Amino acid sequence: MSRPGTIGAQPGPEREYLTADLPGSRERALAELIAGNRRFVTDTLRHPNQNASHRAAVAAEQHPFAVIVGCSDSRLAAEIIFDRGLGDLFVVRTAGHTIGPEVLGSVEYAVSVLRTPLVVVLGHDSCGAVQAARAAAATGTAPSGHLRAVVDAVVPSLRRAEQAGIDDLDAIVDIHIAQTVEAMLESSEALAAEVAAGGCAVVGMSYRLAAGEVRTVAAEPAEMAGVVTPVG
Repeated sequence: MSRPGTIGAQPGPEREYLTADLPGSRERALAELIAGNRRFVTDTLRHPNQNASHRAAVAAEQHPFAVIVGCSDSRLAAEIIFDRGLGDLFVVRTAGHTIGPEVLGSVEYAVSVLRTPLVVVLGHDSCGAVQAARAAAATGTAPSGHLRAVVDAVVPSLRRAEQAGIDDLDAIVDIHIAQTVEAMLESSEALAAEVAAGGCAVVGMSYRLAAGEVRTVAAEPAEMAGVVTPVG
């Protein structure tokens, strides 16, 4: 049974939470994100679900409609660039949106327990993690400490780019985003099963730091790449 809740900013009757149990919920969730980003780009922000009444409404339980696995870059705050509020997004952030057991466990919790129908891998242009990996590869010297784990996680994307003859930094970032989408599905049986059953989708997006825009660079299933902002 679906639960009542709010997903948009406009006043009026309560709307259903976008759980994976609702038909078309993954498409609607992606459309909500795209619409919110459009508001951010055009400076027509609504700041939905950011008031005291909504804070009280979501205090007892959460029903986020999207998981954001994003880069830790300070300019990539998901709730801001997608114009969302409390309880809307389940956010996991690491440098270069690198994934490990804790990240995958967090995603599986959101998808399997909270019934969140959309997972977004969010990267951005001029990514410092990709630049650090390129520098390490060029010099043959690995960074010290735990930063090495971040660089090592980006190396497969660098290899894929090299095989394709791609040297442009932002084009490599796109490859890294797509690589992360693939790696998440290969590493998480729970996530792959939800996608195969049609209850969830995984979409890779790249954010432009100066323009504030996101664009889709990878999607599973592939038809999710064609989801656009809803009219009205």
